[in-house]
Amino acid sequence: MTSKDERLAFLEEMKDVRRIRKANRAETTTPKELTPGHLERQRAAVDMPVRDNNPLTSSMVEPLTARDVLSWQRPGVQHGVFKKLRLGHYAIEARLDLHRMTVEEARREVFSFINDCVRYGLRSVIILHGKGERNPDGIAQIKSHLAKWLPELDSVLAFHSAQKHHGGTGAVYVMVRKGDRDKQRNREIHGGH
Repeated sequence: MTSKDERLAFLEEMKDVRRIRKANRAETTTPKELTPGHLERQRAAVDMPVRDNNPLTSSMVEPLTARDVLSWQRPGVQHGVFKKLRLGHYAIEARLDLHRMTVEEARREVFSFINDCVRYGLRSVIILHGKGERNPDGIAQIKSHLAKWLPELDSVLAFHSAQKHHGGTGAVYVMVRKGDRDKQRNREIHGGH
């Protein structure tokens, strides 16, 4: 078959085919009319407040200054363990920097960070909160809130202001509780029940 014969055969096969006049695209314009269902969903979304699962509170915070030392431990944390934390002897596995954040942004970040630490099995972390020295009133806002927030989180076992080389009173070492997966792994390794 020559190319001329092929072309004629092709045209013969295609003789009944008609061109599509409408563009071959999906309709992406939104309908102008709002349906009753749409209006109801919109009303429900406005009426229903967004549920905040973050337990950290922002009220009644004791004001702290640049030089104040943060120090807290949950009952049951061994003295030697707390001392090692205080002296910065544990390797820092993660850090969170709260500089230049609002109190609300810091509240969300701290809650999320501590949850991530538990999820990924990180036990010794540092949070950089700043000293608040530039604040006209001398109050370290983020530091003051952090001192209240950390004990509110069950996953936090202890915390202490960092050593000078890690930021001093502008940072805090945090000891995080083991997650369930890590506890189970320890039981398997050490034969506990």
